[in-house]
Amino acid sequence: MKIALICTEKLPSPAIKGGAIQIMIDGVSPLLAKDNDVTVYSITDPELPQQEKRNGVKYIRFPTNTFIGSVARSLPKHSYDVVHVFNRPKNVPRYKAASPQSKFVVSLHNDMFNKLKLNDVEAMNTIRSVEKIMTVSDYIGTTVTDRFPSAKSKLQTVYSGFDASRYLPAWSSSAAPIRSRLRKKYGISGKKVILFVGRLSDKKGPDLLIGAMKEVLAKHKDAVLVIVGGKWFSDDTINTYVRTLHALAKPYGNKVVFTKFVPANQIPDYFLMADVFVCSSQWQEPLARVHYEAMAAGVPIITTKRGGNPEVIKHGVNGLVAENYQNPSTFASMINYMFSNPDDAERMARNGRQFVESDFTFDHVANRLLRVYKEAYGIATTNRRRGRR
Repeated sequence: MKIALICTEKLPSPAIKGGAIQIMIDGVSPLLAKDNDVTVYSITDPELPQQEKRNGVKYIRFPTNTFIGSVARSLPKHSYDVVHVFNRPKNVPRYKAASPQSKFVVSLHNDMFNKLKLNDVEAMNTIRSVEKIMTVSDYIGTTVTDRFPSAKSKLQTVYSGFDASRYLPAWSSSAAPIRSRLRKKYGISGKKVILFVGRLSDKKGPDLLIGAMKEVLAKHKDAVLVIVGGKWFSDDTINTYVRTLHALAKPYGNKVVFTKFVPANQIPDYFLMADVFVCSSQWQEPLARVHYEAMAAGVPIITTKRGGNPEVIKHGVNGLVAENYQNPSTFASMINYMFSNPDDAERMARNGRQFVESDFTFDHVANRLLRVYKEAYGIATTNRRRGRR
């Protein structure tokens, strides 16, 4: 098949500046390209050529301010069988009008059918224009069907995943020198490390983890909180919220470490620093890909009962799920439990690695996507399981 993947206009592909969608495209596109003709549409970046081919995948890039129109003009020139629009349902009707012979699918990585993003007419036009609507979690699927029950027949959950060749479990012999090198870099050798990875936003809740440190340090004086991320992906600008985080952290001195933005290709190593990973999301998280990454790295996980998070983290099995997610003491209690019960923490970590290895590698994701593409194009498939290989 001839397949086009249309990235969002926020960040370039490959994921040189991060982004969950861009990382997913990086992971699946070379696998799809083994037996298909795959083109990725992305915005331009000074570090990338306007057109190139790498790992069997063609890239066509346009400037951000003309991206949508340029893609629409490009599509009919290539006669794609299937066009996959990532997280921009509003643009689908325009692309469909430009390339009516193509079959369209759209994937939702956020609540993009929200009334603030799509009015009723726009949403229905999108639903009519696509063969399939993929969502990164069942939770995101409900945000569509709660508003448009008629879309249910087109919905399918397609979970994301991780690069199995890049993520080492913490207990592997190859992980030890990486862990040691990064801990030495940040002056945290011999410490019990709590890791946060994500954008520095109140939606992500790193302020609550800083707030939890008083109770954690009362029981574990060698604990350190490492906060990995910038204000907006590769943007390390100090805004009001980031300034607040630094003010909250100041009384703890070197017990709270800010790394700023870390490129996506280095993130797998950073997980190996951790003794526990915490996703402190306060908003209805679609399903943060950091869960797959932490599980892949064999790190015990604490997450919040928000959005799609509990779909992959089962309390007491492969992590802990905080219901009282707005309370720093909740996180402190769970962190203290992980530190005080290392055998149970390791059990959950090993369960997590086994869980993602079994069904959430990028090979699994590429197979799920290809099955959806074939169904959209009218090619019969077998052994279909919702959201799984």
